[in-house]
Amino acid sequence: MTDLFIYLIIAIVSVFIGLFLGRNSAKLRFEKEQATLEERNTSLNLSLQDTTDDLKTTQLEKEALIASKTRLETELKNSENKIAENKEELGKIQEKFTKEFENLANKILEEKSTKFTEQNKLNMTSILTPLKEKIEGFEKKVSESQKESIGMHSALKEQLNNLKDLNLQMSKEAINLTKALKGDSKAQGDWGETQLEILLEKANLAKNIHFTTQGGYRDDDGRLKKPDFIINLPDNRHLIVDSKVSLTNYEAYFNAEDEQQKELHLKKHIESIRKHIKELSEKKYESLYEINTPDYVLMFVPIEPAYLLALSKNNQLYMEALDKNVVLVSTSTLLATLSTVSSMWRQENQKKNVLEIANQAGRLYDQFVNLTDDLIKVGNQLKTVQGSYDTSMKKLTGKGNLIKKVEKIKELGAKTSKVMNKSLLDRATED
Repeated sequence: MTDLFIYLIIAIVSVFIGLFLGRNSAKLRFEKEQATLEERNTSLNLSLQDTTDDLKTTQLEKEALIASKTRLETELKNSENKIAENKEELGKIQEKFTKEFENLANKILEEKSTKFTEQNKLNMTSILTPLKEKIEGFEKKVSESQKESIGMHSALKEQLNNLKDLNLQMSKEAINLTKALKGDSKAQGDWGETQLEILLEKANLAKNIHFTTQGGYRDDDGRLKKPDFIINLPDNRHLIVDSKVSLTNYEAYFNAEDEQQKELHLKKHIESIRKHIKELSEKKYESLYEINTPDYVLMFVPIEPAYLLALSKNNQLYMEALDKNVVLVSTSTLLATLSTVSSMWRQENQKKNVLEIANQAGRLYDQFVNLTDDLIKVGNQLKTVQGSYDTSMKKLTGKGNLIKKVEKIKELGAKTSKVMNKSLLDRATED
């Protein structure tokens, strides 16, 4: 009986011990699973933050492109309105000149038409023919200017439509050339300059007219400086663009499979861009007294994915560059800038054309005034000739006229072979 009671107590104690140990074990498992879930939640939050930053950067790029497109379309509309106004004004001037010329010419011709001799007609032809040629040349120049403006606006619209395609094309070219350029800094630099020149030409900017390459300039200390590209702007202003390629570490980051290696190469990639910014800032191109440029230099990163990666992982990089008077630009943002420059040159050329047309109109008006002066002189000369004619006729037909005298000689028996004009003879014998 005693032994049975002891076994019963031991069994009860064992049950409580088992329950206690089981509960502790379940608690430990729960705490371990909770720690694992918290760690996973932290990792997911970090990934979400990175994705959010990437999305913000992409949105900023999109907004910049939309703003550039809107600005260019506004400039295009303003140019079209200005050309329409100029065309209407020129039409009014031409119509006014034509009417004035027709009225004056008709008036003079009506007054003097019965008195013009063949020689006078030849004189009028010699005066009117050059004027006609000038008017035709003026009309041709106006027509050519209008056609040129229409062609320029069509090219601008086509360029805006091709911005996206060109950006994708250059990105693909950069990826295809990665292996060939990897590890060769000189080849990378040459390729970057080539891509920059292609962008300039795509924006309808002409070499040695709208931009120059590798020009030599001396700074205040006499040291030679050679910016990659100098873009000319109207009013003798300039923009300096330098191409910087950061490819090696970006390619290594892109191909790395290990996250630790990716992080290492990403850091080196950002440091490479930061080094380029520092080197470009120290050259102080914006301080060259021979170049009229703003207080900053454009640093062109031709591989847009590499550019976006660096900015998305270090959102202070852009401001760091600005603090050093360097503006980071990629293919898309530089294209928008170059399109604006191209539009500025088109407006400048159109302004010059309008001034030239105005000058031509002024010269045409002066020539028209000269014509009226010549016609007045011709009229005065005709009056003088008419006066001389009347005086001569008076001597022939007036009192004591010559016709009576010579007829008297004929009556006295002078031998003649001609007969006097009957109307003159009648006038002479009337008095």
